[in-house]
Amino acid sequence: MAIAAEPQMEHKASSGGAAAEIKRWTLNDFDIGKPLGRGKFGHVYLAREKRQSNHIVALKVLFKSQLKQSQVEHQLRREVEIQSHLRHPNILRLYGYFYDQKRVYLILEYAAKGELYKELQKCKYFSERRAATYVASLARALIYCHGKHVIHRDIKPENLLVGAEGELKIADFGWSVHTFNRRRTMCGTLDYLPPEMVESVEHDASVDIWSLGVLCYEFLYGVPPFEAKEHSDTYKRILQVNLKFPSKPVVSSSAKDLISQMLVKETSQRLPLHKLLEHPWIVQNAEPSGVYRG
Repeated sequence: MAIAAEPQMEHKASSGGAAAEIKRWTLNDFDIGKPLGRGKFGHVYLAREKRQSNHIVALKVLFKSQLKQSQVEHQLRREVEIQSHLRHPNILRLYGYFYDQKRVYLILEYAAKGELYKELQKCKYFSERRAATYVASLARALIYCHGKHVIHRDIKPENLLVGAEGELKIADFGWSVHTFNRRRTMCGTLDYLPPEMVESVEHDASVDIWSLGVLCYEFLYGVPPFEAKEHSDTYKRILQVNLKFPSKPVVSSSAKDLISQMLVKETSQRLPLHKLLEHPWIVQNAEPSGVYRG
């Protein structure tokens, strides 16, 4: 797989750490530990960088043959290019990558508490305090991304990890794009797609506001708002913004107000992320530290 110039992970030289030496990685630089998960194109392993720092990372191993077969090499290149330049406490770091004849290896930050969607499945739904803390953290991460002209386009529980302290991290940038040109591609997950992507019309960074609204609803109710048995019915519900709030579990009117202001068909009318952070529900419920400890 011909990936352009290989980004490097910086290491402080051992002599007092004055200069940063650039090194290329190989599999021999790591002790491979237990598997952390499996994806469509490979596996993720716990790994320790041997030589200097004994740094614990997650090593994502992707098979070139599968990437080629699914025609996602370009998508992977874009993901690496975008994620390696992002530095935010709520975005999983991509330290670097290397490859051999058969595989591509991504060196990622290790999020000790694992996948958020498993936690959501276990709890069924989250408390308002927990949901608000997560939503505020994601809003801050997305404000940062949008400031760098990056739209994520695939915010959903499966793409979120939890760090050792309980902080949320956006982990997957497979569908993200630079916003220098307006996009029309249909991508992401059906339940989370905004009307403009369902209709394949031009979309911009406000797609992430919509997805965050869907996520907030799913945190509080345990299901996405436009879920239906048939795909075609989900499409219809999204296009009509057929938003219903069940009576159980009990959710405050303030939370419903926030969700209603994000799930708006007219993109320019969606609540901007900086305004979301000032919304009474966020102000009253979100942990200022951005860390939910239960």
